[in-house]
Amino acid sequence: MSKRALISVTDKSGVVEFARELNNLGYEVISTGNTFKTLKENGINAITIDEVTKFPEMLDGRVKTLNPYIHGGILFKRDNLSHVETVNEHNIGAIDLVVVNLYDFEGTLKSGKGHDIVIENIDIGGPSMIRSAAKNYKDVTVIVDVNDYDMVIEKLKNNDLNLEDRKNLAYKAFSTTARYDALISTYFAGEVGDSYPEILNLTFQKEQTLRYGENPHQNGVLYAQPNAKNPILNYEQLNGKELSFNNLNDLHGCLEVMREFKDSKEVVSVAIKHTNPCGVGLGKSTFEAYSKCYEADKVSIFGGIVGITSTVDKETAQKMNEIFLEIVVAYDYTEEALEVLRQKKNLRVLKLARIEKSLQPYDMKYLDGKLLIQDKNNALSDKCDIVTTIRPKEEQLKDMEFGMKVVKNMKSNAIAIVKEGQTLALGCGQTSRIWALKNALENNKDKDFKGAVLASDAFFPFSDCVELAHEYGIDAVVQPGGSMNDKDSIEACDKNNMTMVFTGIRHFKH
Repeated sequence: MSKRALISVTDKSGVVEFARELNNLGYEVISTGNTFKTLKENGINAITIDEVTKFPEMLDGRVKTLNPYIHGGILFKRDNLSHVETVNEHNIGAIDLVVVNLYDFEGTLKSGKGHDIVIENIDIGGPSMIRSAAKNYKDVTVIVDVNDYDMVIEKLKNNDLNLEDRKNLAYKAFSTTARYDALISTYFAGEVGDSYPEILNLTFQKEQTLRYGENPHQNGVLYAQPNAKNPILNYEQLNGKELSFNNLNDLHGCLEVMREFKDSKEVVSVAIKHTNPCGVGLGKSTFEAYSKCYEADKVSIFGGIVGITSTVDKETAQKMNEIFLEIVVAYDYTEEALEVLRQKKNLRVLKLARIEKSLQPYDMKYLDGKLLIQDKNNALSDKCDIVTTIRPKEEQLKDMEFGMKVVKNMKSNAIAIVKEGQTLALGCGQTSRIWALKNALENNKDKDFKGAVLASDAFFPFSDCVELAHEYGIDAVVQPGGSMNDKDSIEACDKNNMTMVFTGIRHFKH
């Protein structure tokens, strides 16, 4: 008795050639709807699903394979006498190979189609057949990926398709249906407005195996979320080695700062080291922005990542090539600039898609078997309360906004000291706020802080930060406020002829 294969696919790539090979191997091919039509038009010997089920497709194709003649033929155990007797009693023929890929639910979502069309692109029969075949992998081969056609045919020709092969194909099948259901679940969560569902189904697709993880003894892999909107890591690599785990993590940090300035009329240049900004500069041109970024911290920028919200020209590229950088990322490059940057063969040069507003709903941290989730920190401030006698000047207010955009993207406790659209000193990741300020100032003793603005990611518990800032000539402070001791810091500012603004929003980043 010849073996039988059931083929029902949305993606018809390679299916004609595959079915022809099955015919040549003596398989009877059963098929559905448009798949059957495609096979017959190309001379494949196939029969329709109706001939097996003895029942017509109905309800606009919603019901066609949900039938005992199909699932019985797939699910019965060939080595179980009771199963064999049952299928023989009911004249159910064995189905030995199931080839299914699903309705394009994901593509329908991305195309922005209406709810009714989205619903009709939820496959029912397909996942059912896949799961039946995968469950019975000891006796049935299931294929959900067109890239597996050649391997399966080759092994069938050599009578070499073994149990381990079928188990691997079943694993891929269950992963496929799980991902499919996760996409549907996420869609419905959005439809009913459930931001934090009782059961959170997330799915990710492997995008790249990395050379190693954070350290050489760790493995590292990059996964992508298929339904992510406006993903920030959206670039084309124009030069250099492949990106590493640390490169990607730092790049994400760089782009997050750049996103803060996406609506700015000025160019921003950001330097990142170990996910923290080490220099940020605003300028009317690419060269001015990068120069201010570089001058902000000539030491830490070495071996870092530089991002620019503009087109890199030859002059800027030449200045970049004066130091060692891991990555340069920008909206575009002139041909002359690319020629200069490509002189360093290992320098990763990335052309970035224009940064858009973040539409990702969550920030996530995986904690060894548990997942912490929170809203994205898309706010900057919710007020501008001037709490001191002295009012800030217009240029100080501008630097306050600039400073808060920088400090909200630094690891806490964090302090950013800025002036005229340039960071002068940055202190981050300290267990005490005064230590963050001391690190920032003491590592930049050569700089003139007179007239600078101090931005803090959280409130001052004491007046010590204000007192120290005054000693260095800083005369403006912006912070969230909200401490029981706010009065002490306000009084210290008034005593030292400084101005202070409360924003009302804390920006811890851990």
